[in-house]
Amino acid sequence: MLNRRFLGAFALCASLLASVPAAALQCVPFARAESGVEIRGNAKTWWAQAAGEYDRGQEPRKGAVMAFAGTRGMPLGHVAVVKKIISDREILIDHANWSPINGRRGQIERNVRVVDVSDKGDWSLVRVWYAPIGDLGLRANPVQGFIYAGDDHGAGGSHKAFEDPVWAQNDWKPGNGLDLVAASLR
Repeated sequence: MLNRRFLGAFALCASLLASVPAAALQCVPFARAESGVEIRGNAKTWWAQAAGEYDRGQEPRKGAVMAFAGTRGMPLGHVAVVKKIISDREILIDHANWSPINGRRGQIERNVRVVDVSDKGDWSLVRVWYAPIGDLGLRANPVQGFIYAGDDHGAGGSHKAFEDPVWAQNDWKPGNGLDLVAASLR
């Protein structure tokens, strides 16, 4: 009797675990691995934690961590790594867990367009490319600033600890499969 109960409970647990999707990659471990900035905790705390440990500023630099403030829509904040400076008001970033791709969150996105939309051009407010609409997101996101890894603390943006996701390796472009993404959001 006990053995039958145990096997029944085990079978139930196994079936429940099988139905749970694989864990999504969060922005914090991704940014830490990609930048070499060794900060832990929610993304919204990175800016304050970096004080006295890393150089910080309002200017994007290749390899810097862009620290987004927590908001109602993004209560834990967000962190991303600056990949390339395009102009004084546009950069490319690498980050994780922003856009749902093929209906799944927790994806890595590389070379993502970010535009400074602040009145003063000081990178305090940005719009970020969002896969479901194939364009810059509609929401302007507050940015606390940039955390510079520097030579003493890490790779300065030169490492790539995570592989590109399958959709990126297969030449996925904005709009490819957009109908699948949109359908998954309904």
